[in-house]
Amino acid sequence: MAGFDRLRDHEREARLFRRRAAVAAAGAVVLVLALVARLLYLQYVSHEHFTTLSNDNRVRIEAVAPTRGLIRDRQGKLLAENLPSFSLQLVPERVEDLQDTLVRLRRLVNFDDQDVQRLRQAWRHARPFEGIPLRFRLTREEVARVSVHRHSFPGVDIVAGLTRYYPQGPIGVHALGYVGRIDEDDLQRLDASEYRATTHVGKLGVEAEYEPVLHGKPGFRRVEVNVQGRVLRVLDEQAPVPGEDVYLTLDLDLQRRAEDLLGDRDGAVVALDPRNGQVLALASTPTFDPNEFVNGIGRKAYAQLRDSPHRPLFNRAIRGQYPPGSTVKPMVAMGGLQFDAIDRDEEINCRGYYRLDGKGRRYRDWKAHGRVDLSQAITQSCDVMFYGLALKLGMNKLARSLRRFGLGQRTGIDIPGERPGLVPDPEWKRRARGEPWYTGETLIHGIGQGYLTVTPLQLANAAAVLANRGRPVRPHLMLKAQGPGKDVKVPTEPTIPPVEQKVPSDWQYVIGAMVGVTQGRHGTARAIGWHSPHMIAGKTGTAQVFSIGQHEQYDADEVAEELRDHALFIAFAPARDPRIAVGVVVENGGSGSHAAAPVAQQLIDAWLGPEPLKSEREGDDGNT
Repeated sequence: MAGFDRLRDHEREARLFRRRAAVAAAGAVVLVLALVARLLYLQYVSHEHFTTLSNDNRVRIEAVAPTRGLIRDRQGKLLAENLPSFSLQLVPERVEDLQDTLVRLRRLVNFDDQDVQRLRQAWRHARPFEGIPLRFRLTREEVARVSVHRHSFPGVDIVAGLTRYYPQGPIGVHALGYVGRIDEDDLQRLDASEYRATTHVGKLGVEAEYEPVLHGKPGFRRVEVNVQGRVLRVLDEQAPVPGEDVYLTLDLDLQRRAEDLLGDRDGAVVALDPRNGQVLALASTPTFDPNEFVNGIGRKAYAQLRDSPHRPLFNRAIRGQYPPGSTVKPMVAMGGLQFDAIDRDEEINCRGYYRLDGKGRRYRDWKAHGRVDLSQAITQSCDVMFYGLALKLGMNKLARSLRRFGLGQRTGIDIPGERPGLVPDPEWKRRARGEPWYTGETLIHGIGQGYLTVTPLQLANAAAVLANRGRPVRPHLMLKAQGPGKDVKVPTEPTIPPVEQKVPSDWQYVIGAMVGVTQGRHGTARAIGWHSPHMIAGKTGTAQVFSIGQHEQYDADEVAEELRDHALFIAFAPARDPRIAVGVVVENGGSGSHAAAPVAQQLIDAWLGPEPLKSEREGDDGNT
């Protein structure tokens, strides 16, 4: 044992121990220094950063949606308003399991797969702390059920807000349009900063056209929240700027009257004030209820509207393109006089048909009129006169004559979706169809058939140009916009060059013939002249839906309803001092004099009143 002790080296062990202690001490010092450095870094260098993170957990910035502006008619009657409602919203960062949450929520709230699909689409683009709506306009029972079980649904909130409501239902829907929930297409075009708290946007009509005016500017608020994300108090707030109220040129009573007059028939009516282009009524039937679209229409209900053969979603007033038939004869007559293709005194002998070079195919008239001049041809709607006049003009000048009155081109009305129609010419046919133009085609375009198509709005606009003796106006629906504490904004109307006529008295000549349509003994719409106290200048039109053979006769009773002629009518009144211009199309209505003219007459009487105006009592037949 003594020998073993002699083998131990106490000095070496002491040195080893001291080295190990020094290393351990050095390591401890390094660790302490690192800890101190980290503390200094956290406390001083990164103080602001971590304070921000801490505040973010405690303080949240929320966007506040602006109140959408109201829409009223020219008299101030409400067409679109906002009603209080409750919505069910989910906050992404607080929902742990979306699928499980949705499954359990179905036991409390009624929502469908389409609602879920919209939620998931918005989920991909939303900020984690912003609520995403699942259902709008919860019932009181649904609000109560969710409130009782709210502790079981982290991230699910009931939010009080406003929802769009159309108190008139379907009345004026094709002009007014509607708002709908923001979808992915909307997200691509909208400024995200302006719509952070907004769930709806204008989809059609005035709601879409004047979205920037109606929407307003969002505000924000800084709120303090607890660990569950529930708001404890509002720290700071900037109020949103509400949207401006929009007043339309529409008159609600006249709009309702126009739709009632069309009834259950497919068609359109447009009424303008020819003095300024204000749209007094813009009706397309059948209609639909815009309230169904505000918070998402069901698939079944939408399919019924989409697949209906009567196409209620289709705005016939600005998108329907129809052959104008004989309603173009006053414009053709003005072109014939302007281009010296005919004189006022020139007469023809109408035998009920027209033949090129006196032989070949017969271009039929609706009856044999005998000897007529240009004025009588308008009053009696003599096709033969206008076959010959079209041939004298040629298709290029005929097209120019019609385009002068705005046919075949958009009017520029302030709602989206307007179609231009078509006024063809030989160059158009060569370019579009790769075919030459035939003389017979020129003839039928002289009576408003062939490739020629117009919209009901264009018909009313052309009637307004005639009423103004060549002064055109731009049809528009915006009357004014007004916000809280703001001055009234009135849109500036563009100046449009007048329709030139070498002999100004030609206007009164043609208008006198149009007065004869409703007042003359042989006028095609003389029946409405008997019933109206007002001096109406008008022109009937009947447009074929399909062609009939040379030796066949058209019999409406033998033809399927969808193949019957369209009925058309243009008019303005009073003839001396026009206050209203109207274009009417009744699809498959047959004769313009029987189906379309009474609609225009009753609409005119509803606007002007049951008694003649002062200018009419002074006496004027339109020829002075």
